Amino acid sequence: MSDAHNESIIKTPKQLVGAVVGFFLVTVIGIILLVQYVTADKLTGAGSNSQAPEEIATRIAPVADTGFTFKDVNAPKVLQAGDAIYNSTCAACHGAGVAGAPKVGDAASWSARIAAGYDTLVKHAIEGLRAMPAKGGNPDLDDVEVARAVVFMANQSGAKFKEPEVPAAPAAAETPAEPAK
Repeated sequence: MSDAHNESIIKTPKQLVGAVVGFFLVTVIGIILLVQYVTADKLTGAGSNSQAPEEIATRIAPVADTGFTFKDVNAPKVLQAGDAIYNSTCAACHGAGVAGAPKVGDAASWSARIAAGYDTLVKHAIEGLRAMPAKGGNPDLDDVEVARAVVFMANQSGAKFKEPEVPAAPAAAETPAEPAK
């Protein structure tokens, strides 16, 4: 056999140690340069400011606090205007004529109802009639608010009803007279 294939550049143990050390040195220097290249620029990405105080406060805020308006049940009620009540409650049926509801602005469908009179219209709106639930399905409405919505819808359809008056608050109890001496 020929010895030509077994010949190597490394002939002594000293050369072997030098080659191994050189290999590790080149590998370590390559890793160091690669790390320097990757970390040289400060890159920002999604979530990079996740430890900022504002971000932490947003994450731990109670879910129930977002998108809700709390009402003070002991505060005096603020009555809404007729158009606001119509838009929030009545328009679902009276805007499209659902289930036989007269469409707002259609004088023909409102004429018989307007002829029945203001008091009858308000009574039917408050108590409900046929497919229409009482107060249009919103029990939180005050009778004055329902009357305002009726006046708004009827006036849009040819009536000339006057806006209902808000009933006065009950008078404060008279102070008791001082006892006689």
